[in-house]
Amino acid sequence: MTEFVSEEKIIPHSDVEVFRVLSDLQKLESVKHLVPEDKLSDFSFDADMVTFRFDPLGKVAFLVEEREPYKLIKFKSDKLGFDLFVSIHLEAESEKHTRLRLKLLADLNPFIKGMVEKPMGEALDKITDALVQLPYDRL
Repeated sequence: MTEFVSEEKIIPHSDVEVFRVLSDLQKLESVKHLVPEDKLSDFSFDADMVTFRFDPLGKVAFLVEEREPYKLIKFKSDKLGFDLFVSIHLEAESEKHTRLRLKLLADLNPFIKGMVEKPMGEALDKITDALVQLPYDRL
């Protein structure tokens, strides 16, 4: 498995607020415009699944696989052709600040790895940056 890890970011909201929003994907529908569309586009959400277009892979779907309140949300890819897992790690830094880190694990063959390694890393960082900017107290 190939692992990608985002930079750790601080969100200026409590871990309870952040988890409440990120564990119910429908809450992200209203802020999908914050993700730059140069790599990720055509978002669709429900409570347990998000789908989007990710070039060069095409349409990607992620299902929530596990929720650990205020600490962890794990996703698994669906219909992608290889296994891909994303996890959102949360840690309360203070009452109003939460540490956020995204991890992505992908079962990539060498050909695919060379093709998607750079775009996956860039997409992970863009998603992390977008998650930091969400208005958690208004979602």
